[in-house]
Amino acid sequence: FNPKAQPGQRLGKPHYAAYILHPQGKPQAIDLGEAESIDKEVKKFRKYLRNQVPVTQLTLSAKKLDELVMKRVRQLLGDTNNILLSPDATLNLVPFEALVDENDQYLVENYNFTYLTSGRDLLRLQIKYPSQQPPLVLADPLYKKPGEEDISQLFSELSFPPLEGTIKEAQAIQELLDIPNERVKTKKQATEKALKQVKSPSFLHIATHGFFLDPKESPLGETNVFDNPLLRSGLVFAGVEPRQSGGDDRIMTAYETTLLNLLGTKLVVLSACDTAVGDITSGEGIYGLRRALVIAGSESQVISLWKVSDTATKDLMVGYYKNLKAGQGRSQALHEIQRQMLQGELKGEDGRLYDHPYYWASFIPSGDWTPMEF
Repeated sequence: FNPKAQPGQRLGKPHYAAYILHPQGKPQAIDLGEAESIDKEVKKFRKYLRNQVPVTQLTLSAKKLDELVMKRVRQLLGDTNNILLSPDATLNLVPFEALVDENDQYLVENYNFTYLTSGRDLLRLQIKYPSQQPPLVLADPLYKKPGEEDISQLFSELSFPPLEGTIKEAQAIQELLDIPNERVKTKKQATEKALKQVKSPSFLHIATHGFFLDPKESPLGETNVFDNPLLRSGLVFAGVEPRQSGGDDRIMTAYETTLLNLLGTKLVVLSACDTAVGDITSGEGIYGLRRALVIAGSESQVISLWKVSDTATKDLMVGYYKNLKAGQGRSQALHEIQRQMLQGELKGEDGRLYDHPYYWASFIPSGDWTPMEF
């Protein structure tokens, strides 16, 4: 829609536009071009990231998408290196940190990005609430084995293998931040009920499987139950009672997440798969766990854009909390550890390099970007 065009010529093919707002001065706008070509490149770029294609091949796509979306925007940014980004439609699924500029540098090498579900977040984040509980860590849930009574039939086709790195992740975070044993729930204790009982913990770290069911590809088939996109994404916990008895079903949907008491929670980290993904609605951001955590009241979130290596995730998360403890901002702390992985300064225990964006670019910071106290 072009409001400046002549009557009868205002409607055409959908375009992306960028609006750049500085602390002072008038907003600036750029027409980025037809959405179809940008969406096509986004799809290719995400496929290359998830499949760990060779860096040379990935770089070509990263540079193409940068030229389409960010190159002209950068020319209007001035000397800032901190960008608050509220993407629309499929751009919600892009880790802008992994785009490559005209100097063959990843954008993470020069910028700290913070993602917002909408521009309204800037107003919401000005209001601060106190936390009411110490930190809570949920990790390494004891998933039910095949053949046991499973969750509701609607989810019976889904399977979740153990995440071996999550117990080490929880233990390392507990030791680093001196978290009491009773505030670290693992195995049978890592339940949906334990999460539902939270009352504004200072921060919440969840290391488990996340999921998003695309209605077009869902193994569950067509059902009206899943018309609500907040019911098609969620987190998986240790199974205790089947839903039929009125208990928890070990699936915490995004809809249920909106009902959590996180007002005053400074940070929620979802160290899981596909936790930032949800239904795309142009002009409304993305519906899923990301939006659910904002609705529940959390100040900031660290969430993932594709399925990740649990070993690399453990190393990234431990480094992230070290940076936070050292006083870095919530977004800067993540980007610093991503830069270390990219530059080969952080490696796996077996010496494996994490320099491919598959390892370091999956997680993005959302919400409040300022430092937090421990």
